[in-house]
Amino acid sequence: MLTRRDVLKAGVAAGVSGLVGRSVAVEAVAPQPKTKVSFDVPAGGCDCHVHVFGDPKKYPFFSGRVYTPETASVEELRKLLSSLRLERVVVVQPSVYGTDNSCTLDGIRALGSMARGVAVIDEKTTDAALDEMGKVGVRGIRLNLATAGITDPSVARQRFQNAVGRAKGRGWHIQINTQPSVIDALSDMFQASPVPIVIDHFGGATGAGGVKQPGFGALVSLVKSGKAYVKISGAADSVSKLPDLADATPLAQALVAANPQRILWGTNWPHPDSNAVPGRKPTDLVTHVQTDDGKVLNMLPVFVPDAATRRLILVENPARLYGW
Repeated sequence: MLTRRDVLKAGVAAGVSGLVGRSVAVEAVAPQPKTKVSFDVPAGGCDCHVHVFGDPKKYPFFSGRVYTPETASVEELRKLLSSLRLERVVVVQPSVYGTDNSCTLDGIRALGSMARGVAVIDEKTTDAALDEMGKVGVRGIRLNLATAGITDPSVARQRFQNAVGRAKGRGWHIQINTQPSVIDALSDMFQASPVPIVIDHFGGATGAGGVKQPGFGALVSLVKSGKAYVKISGAADSVSKLPDLADATPLAQALVAANPQRILWGTNWPHPDSNAVPGRKPTDLVTHVQTDDGKVLNMLPVFVPDAATRRLILVENPARLYGW
């Protein structure tokens, strides 16, 4: 007898899953909230970090990827946002597509005015392509250093400078996925950046490391000075290993206390498992982590007890940065 996972794998292989919906009647692959949101989410709230993974026949993966995800459709994303009572979203280009932003751009188009995006580019990306991305809703360039395994500050510095040259004059920002040691090493350059900086997922800090972990102080200083935004996102993915996410609280509170006007919130839906696993090939289909984003969002009042500050984080900061 075929299992649910067998059916899903077959569906991916055959390309039966589209970007907007699924053509086979199977349970959704991408996780959906199990816990009801327990506080008043302000109108215009935004999930600032999600990915969309489409039919691999239409949106082929980058040959240099480190993992192969299941699909995660716009239809499923809409369901997530409805459950979380969020009205806006930022679709971020994932590493598995390299610099082919087609799936991300089509996702933004399908979502319409509620969506903005962050793209991945290289030296071959033309200015005309950037102009078109801007019309669709792209507002930033992502440097995914963490998934690419880039920890050398000199390499990161050069990539950052190249990206700044493309973003400057467009009103775009540079979004960086990296670790605290790289943030510390490049903090001087970030402080002098002529474009806004957004740092993913608590800056790569871990709950176990606490507020005293090396490099976290540099992130706090960047936020405090107003030179960088930070996403308190992915709390259940890479930050905390505790069921109640309690060890993420001191990190979030330290960042919010530094400068609440530079804090963004996001789920990291559909929670792709990009971690290196012994024996797993990049081409092996990897299931999404079934994270309960209702529980994750309910941590926000713990991180930020003040409702006005939560509105700043969920509504006003994203509106300012992404242009709503």
